Amino acid sequence: MRIGIDLGGTKIEGVVLGPGGQELARRRLKTPRGDYQDTVDCVAEIVRELEAEVAVPCTVGVAMPGALSPATGLIKNANSTWLNGQPLDKDLSLVLDREVRLANDANCFALSEAVDGAGAGHRVVFGVIVGTGCGSGIVIDGNVLTGGHAIAGEWGHNPLPWPDKEEIKAAPKCYCGKRGCIETWISGPAIAADHKRETGKTLSTEEIAEAAANGDKKARATLGRLTDRMARSLATVINVIDPDVIVLGGGVSNITALYDLLPAVLPEYVFSDHLRVNVVPNVHGDSSGVRGAAWLWPGIDG
Repeated sequence: MRIGIDLGGTKIEGVVLGPGGQELARRRLKTPRGDYQDTVDCVAEIVRELEAEVAVPCTVGVAMPGALSPATGLIKNANSTWLNGQPLDKDLSLVLDREVRLANDANCFALSEAVDGAGAGHRVVFGVIVGTGCGSGIVIDGNVLTGGHAIAGEWGHNPLPWPDKEEIKAAPKCYCGKRGCIETWISGPAIAADHKRETGKTLSTEEIAEAAANGDKKARATLGRLTDRMARSLATVINVIDPDVIVLGGGVSNITALYDLLPAVLPEYVFSDHLRVNVVPNVHGDSSGVRGAAWLWPGIDG
């Protein structure tokens, strides 16, 4: 059996998956923010409790923010900053007395949806989490593409494609130090900021979507800009890896209008005479990260 752990900034969640992907047990603890050793101990505690409940030893996979650097073997790029510079895989393996596999949380989202979610049955799956930030993962033939620098799928930190003059002028500053990253245009906070720039009104992404559904012209215009920017951004991915399906996750994926609007705009930017790739909502929702972590161990049938 497989244990998957989702190591988040506010909570650490674990599940046990049976051979067919059925959930057999679940645990959740508050993340000990700022304390690395307590975080390691918390993960170990959840694993032990889950194994005690199912009464069999399990493989362990962990979804985490950031990535394991191939150069140093240490965590990098994690917004849970107390993980950065730490040998998390080695420390977890030591305390649990077994190999522990780690992957970026967006990669785990993509893997979960590729195995038995919205991307099941497709060879190349591009999974996108668009929420507070913007991350993505690539799964090919059931395997996560990590890359030589462990940054495959860092789509949100590329510049917004084909910007117009106003977008060039307004290019928001990104926490990575650059301006105009995709994340600064299509994440939840970015949508709210765009609406405020254009209307002077402060609304959440959910409120903007609701207002647009109720016929508010300014909210509809905001969704129109979002759709065009997302289409441009996704088109660059399609032009490079030509995925079979694109699965959206995160809070922005709950804007149902996107699944009608994007198919009409995407063909304008994709370098092809026809377009068959579907953009679809996720199946597993908030559980995709923890399920994807469990699936980091393929072929385990016990």
